[in-house]
Amino acid sequence: MRAPEDPEISAVHGGEYIDASIEVAAPQPDDLAGPEPVAAGVPPALLQPPESALQLAAPAPAAAAAAAAPAASPPLIAAALAPAAAPLGGGRDDEFPGEVEMPLVDHLEELRRRILRSLLALVVAAAGCLVFVRPLVRLLEMPARGIRFLQLAPGEFLFVSLKVAGYAGLTLALPWMLFEALAFVLPGLTRRERRLVAPTLAGSSLLFAAGLAFAWWALVPAALRFLVSYGADVVEPIWSIERYLDFVLLLMVATALAFQLPVLQLLLGALGLVDARRMLSAWRWVVLASALAGAVLTPSTDPITMLLLSGAITALYLIGIGLVVLSRGWNPLPGRD
Repeated sequence: MRAPEDPEISAVHGGEYIDASIEVAAPQPDDLAGPEPVAAGVPPALLQPPESALQLAAPAPAAAAAAAAPAASPPLIAAALAPAAAPLGGGRDDEFPGEVEMPLVDHLEELRRRILRSLLALVVAAAGCLVFVRPLVRLLEMPARGIRFLQLAPGEFLFVSLKVAGYAGLTLALPWMLFEALAFVLPGLTRRERRLVAPTLAGSSLLFAAGLAFAWWALVPAALRFLVSYGADVVEPIWSIERYLDFVLLLMVATALAFQLPVLQLLLGALGLVDARRMLSAWRWVVLASALAGAVLTPSTDPITMLLLSGAITALYLIGIGLVVLSRGWNPLPGRD
């Protein structure tokens, strides 16, 4: 086709003449992209996908939601699958192997039974010691040789006999009472805490006996010698049997209880509550506390008994630090200075 000779018609588009004088809008970016390429010779109707294919290609709502959600981490997946999994033997059972779930009323009933059995053991032991109370009183009078004892009130020796039998029965029934207490708390202890029970009981028993022996062989004779010699040139020592036995029994029991200090330190160190370095740094407070304990625990006011008991408490504290060092080392606990 021949182009017209009119100068204003200067462009040909798609086989048609376009007047150049007509103002044409600038093409937009979307218009520059042009139509999508179409296969030559294929009818447009065949290029549209069938409706069934669209339905098959569309994802299900649940699958789409799962695909849109972020991928769960392995711990979350394990936690989600945990209820459906079979119960295992680890975890809590490993930590508390003897745990028994009971209502509060059953716990209180069990505690009442164990307390009654402990009191029954104490009464039986005290009754047995009451039969042999006269040899026990003569044994307790041995440190005060040369001293006359008087009964200053009617029935004083009867009450003294009951008191001596009670202290002796408590000493004999103490292992059974400890057994009842441990049987009550043992189901709530972890495996690590259970391993501390046997050493604690053995050490506590040995130290209790050592405290009684120390009081009998060291504290009581030293205190009596000081008290007798202090006023021997002025007064004649005639003592009340009740006052004397109160002095001896209280001093022996207080000393035996004070000898439990290393066991307490070893337990605190084994449980990771206090380390040896921190214990040693508090030695000044320990010396002060031992002096106060010596003044409070001794029935008499003589300085010899107080110094002996306070010195023994300080020495026991240092022994406890040594036991903690042997069990856990000198290094401080993690997270502490």
